Parts: sequence; structure tokens; C-alpha cells
Amino acid sequence: MNEQGRFGAGELNVLGEALVPCSSAPLTGFYRTGYCAVGPDGAAVHLVCIEASASFLDYSKTVGNDLSTPMPQFAFPGFVGGDRWCLVAQRWWQAHEAGMAPRVFLRSTNQAVLGFIPLAVLRAYALDLN
Repeated sequence: MNEQGRFGAGELNVLGEALVPCSSAPLTGFYRTGYCAVGPDGAAVHLVCIEASASFLDYSKTVGNDLSTPMPQFAFPGFVGGDRWCLVAQRWWQAHEAGMAPRVFLRSTNQAVLGFIPLAVLRAYALDLN
């Protein structure tokens, strides 16, 4: 079984459906499978699929989470506005409370995030609802 099959494909999104990959370019997720997966031990917390904006990236840097500077030693490309990424749930909530939360893709956001963030709050930032 490939990594993608083990880490993400069998998990659910916040809508109770099969989790959809968040991004393959850049390749995201704690396990770098493209999914915002919790994995077999349920320990990963990179659960919220976001679309980064320049203002969010600037905000994130000011609170000590620099997402725009590449770190090749960690296979981290650094982001620009428009990139999709699996963000740590607590970091998303921190940005929400500061009025700087990025938009989200609910179909690619792991259901496990509902232990941290209410669905109604996530829906207000959804990019993939009709």
C-alpha cells in the first residue's frame, strides 16, 4: 500500500464524506501525502486545508509561524498567496481569534478538527460550498 492509501484516503472530512486531498503542489500534510490526515496513531494536527493569502502569511510570520520562508532541509517550500496547505488546527484558531484566519476547503479539512473548531465557524470561511 502506498503512503497516500495509508495516510488520508480512509479518513473523513468535516462534512462526514471521504477526505479529499488538499494539495500536491506544494505537497502538503503532516505525512506529505497531499491529505490533511491524522494518520494511524491519530497524532497529526495539520488538519485544516487552507488557501494562504498574503495577509495571512504576514500575520503568521508576526506570531512566530513563518510559512513564507523556504526550508529545504524540512522539504518545506515556503508559501505565496494562493497556495493550499494543511495548517495546524490550533494555528488556524489563533488566526481566527485575531481576525486573520485564511479561507478553508471543507472537503479537504479533516473531521478530527471538529474537536478544536466548530463546524459553523469553519463554514463561514469555506471556499468549496455552493
